[in-house]
Amino acid sequence: MAQTFRDPQGGGSLIVAWQAKAQPVLVVGGGAVAAGRVFNALEADAQVTVVAPELCAELSYRAQQQQIVWHAREFQDGDLDAASLVLTAISDARESRRIAQLCRARRIPVNAADINDLCDFWFMSTHRDHAVQVAVSTNSKAPRLANRIRRLIAAALPRGTGLAVEQIGRLRRRIREADPRPENSRRRMAWLTQLCDYWPIEQLARLDADNIDSLLDAYVHEHDPQTVRIAGSIESPAASSGVPSPGPPSPEPSGPGPSGSGPSSPPPAAGRLVLVGAGVGDPELLTVRALRALEAADIVLADKLIPEPVLGVVKCEVYTARKFPGAAAEAQDDLYRRALAELARGRTVVRLKQGDPFVYGRGGEEVLYFRRHGIEPEVVPGLSSAISGPGLCGIPVTHRGVADQVLVLSGANRNGDLPSVPEFVPTRTLVILMSVARLERIVELLRARQFPPTLPVAIVERAGCPDQRTVRASLATIVDVVARVGHNAPGLIVAGHAVNVLSDAAIQDRYLDPSTLGLHSAE
Repeated sequence: MAQTFRDPQGGGSLIVAWQAKAQPVLVVGGGAVAAGRVFNALEADAQVTVVAPELCAELSYRAQQQQIVWHAREFQDGDLDAASLVLTAISDARESRRIAQLCRARRIPVNAADINDLCDFWFMSTHRDHAVQVAVSTNSKAPRLANRIRRLIAAALPRGTGLAVEQIGRLRRRIREADPRPENSRRRMAWLTQLCDYWPIEQLARLDADNIDSLLDAYVHEHDPQTVRIAGSIESPAASSGVPSPGPPSPEPSGPGPSGSGPSSPPPAAGRLVLVGAGVGDPELLTVRALRALEAADIVLADKLIPEPVLGVVKCEVYTARKFPGAAAEAQDDLYRRALAELARGRTVVRLKQGDPFVYGRGGEEVLYFRRHGIEPEVVPGLSSAISGPGLCGIPVTHRGVADQVLVLSGANRNGDLPSVPEFVPTRTLVILMSVARLERIVELLRARQFPPTLPVAIVERAGCPDQRTVRASLATIVDVVARVGHNAPGLIVAGHAVNVLSDAAIQDRYLDPSTLGLHSAE
């Protein structure tokens, strides 16, 4: 029988790691997209030239720091003479096409932002951790989904993966120096394979100079690497999650709806209502009392943004609020009706709210509503993301000698009003919830209240979830940075000198998006 092989699938991209060190890269454009392209090229140690009449704040900084060469003018055909790679990020589609055609004629690889048919290659969604780079491509079909896939992959990597690679690289270099003979290459490879394939990543990440010396000695004396004793590995159990499928809706109660003037002294319901704060995204950060309430529930009425890992601990039916922009009131009324119907059946109802119910969670409104229906809810507080969210991402909202007060505001007040922000106080940490979608307006508001442009700012996203992320910048640059790296709700804004007080440690944390390293403001 003839031997067969796997057929190629087709329709993919040729994935390579382009070695751009010291290569001249031309970027046409000076906005946020161009800043992202420049950052990627600089990460690859390329020599970057930017051609644009004006630069955004980030590119201005890079020009001042002499990280790039800037020509303050429009593109000229002669700019291609020294380019080995061209990246266009301009709003003029006709000019972008013309530049791409010039590149094709000269056989210069080109990428034109948002014009896929002109691109010789695409930029993928990347995760960077020291020497480790993970890239995800959907071949231009679903770029937003590529970001989500990349976050899931990054969250699944053991903590310290990048450091482990760095340490193995150091050990590999030392072994080659001690035993450079070509005939021993297979022995070197087999010995290192035992480390790479069988040692826990967390253990490899903690190798220090003494451990590397011990491992080198073991190699030289032909000892098994398992005989080398270093500190034990770290256990990092993975949390499973799943969302129970909602059951069929129960009959709605008769009588006036929740949006009306309210009934007059209705009889109390036979069931039990518990208003539970779900805290941040990690189910292990639920309070014991909250967990007991969820275990005893017959039905859980959950906010839309409750993370799946938290819902994964629920064993009963889950009904999720269908809250969408412009329809929050209707969704709230729907939850009220469902709660009254279930309570009338004598069931135990848990109203599960993100964070703490009484911190911008409308918990007080719900207590008053149910009281008008003869029901006194039991309230179980939860961790508020206003305090715990920054803490999970390495930002203490108070720090002696740096920040002695915290102000918590909402960026989504009633009727869509912006928050009322007091004058800037250097020792105050400002936390603004539900605000990242209005980031540009929030920044303008802070600048109007005399907040300095160099003030450290962080966007904390999905705190407590496996894919939580912190984006750091300054008040002057945060809008451009978020425009480049994107945003994933829910998130909050933290502004103040406490943002970077632990920044060196925070950078080592896997929850800090490596794509933003070097963009947070220095203290």
